[in-house]
Amino acid sequence: MVVLQTILFLIIVYYIAKILWKWLAPKLLNYAVQKTEERFGQQFGQFQQSHQHPKQEGETTVHKAPNPKSNPSKKVGEYIDFEEIE
Repeated sequence: MVVLQTILFLIIVYYIAKILWKWLAPKLLNYAVQKTEERFGQQFGQFQQSHQHPKQEGETTVHKAPNPKSNPSKKVGEYIDFEEIE
């Protein structure tokens, strides 16, 4: 009899959890999306404020790419000439 009560209890708990999950999951997901959206908005606002400066008409801005620090004289390896042997 105890085994049947345990099985019945597990089935009831399973269905209650299933119903609660269908009800709570969308609310939790919506909450997470709203919080992420707020954080993104705050970060974007901070970025916009820090990078925003008024430009006068006719002003030209030049952004240069950083020079790559490559060393052409750096030896990579030794060249070996192979011959085909038949």
